[in-house]
Amino acid sequence: MSKIMLKTPGEREIHKLIHGYLTAGMMKDGLIEDRSKGSPQGSPCSPLLSNIVLDELDKELEKRGHRFCRYADDVNVYVKTKRAGDRAAASIQNFVEKKMKLKVNKEKSKVDRPVKRKFLGFSFYYKKGKQMGIRVAPKSVTRLKDTLRDLFHQGRGRSLPGFIHNDLNPVIRGWFNYYRPADMKSLTRDLDEWIRHRLRNILWRQWKRNWTRFLKLRKGGLSEEHAVRSAFNQRGPWFNSGASHMNLAFPKKYFDELRLFSLVDAYKVYTASQESSSPT
Repeated sequence: MSKIMLKTPGEREIHKLIHGYLTAGMMKDGLIEDRSKGSPQGSPCSPLLSNIVLDELDKELEKRGHRFCRYADDVNVYVKTKRAGDRAAASIQNFVEKKMKLKVNKEKSKVDRPVKRKFLGFSFYYKKGKQMGIRVAPKSVTRLKDTLRDLFHQGRGRSLPGFIHNDLNPVIRGWFNYYRPADMKSLTRDLDEWIRHRLRNILWRQWKRNWTRFLKLRKGGLSEEHAVRSAFNQRGPWFNSGASHMNLAFPKKYFDELRLFSLVDAYKVYTASQESSSPT
């Protein structure tokens, strides 16, 4: 019987492998371009190398007794006062640049209050007393809405059930799964209402003719007088999609039946599971 010999790679082979990752070309407009610096976006090589290189920084911060959080090359260090923050920032920058021979991005580095900064899309806010809570950073909410606006624009000529299932739900669900540790009871309610408003806007635009709108509103349970007044009001799609007649004819229950992912419902389930699993 033949034997298979496995050889552990040495330092030279590992350096060669890492060099191959870092110099791999990137695809742009169907053509491969040479890479002059940085690691390929999305490559597991980037967080791996950052953890190897910055492990020394982690140990130094631990030795100094700092409370900190690091993800790849993004580091937040928490101190009690701004004066202490200024001292720590200068000392850490000196350590990184002089001892580790790395360059600190001074444009992105700043000493500030936690509520004014974000980390991996999260931020902080003041609860009652001196407690701090975790929230979704405002810029993260803005980016989600920008992404969804593009989707809603594409969904105007689509079947609503298919659009919700294939395009909308994966984005909303993925966003929620990432940010669910944050306190966002009111945010999930506001986002759900905003999303349903956008979907009602798609419906109103798809119906086009006033008579079609009248029939749809009647089918949604509105009285004949209410449906006529609403369908022929000559107001724009955005006004009508947020008006009471569309909310009454197409409430949350309607979108639940279309299996629209509800941030409010998902957050209730998540918080309940966290409470039940927490020690008493």
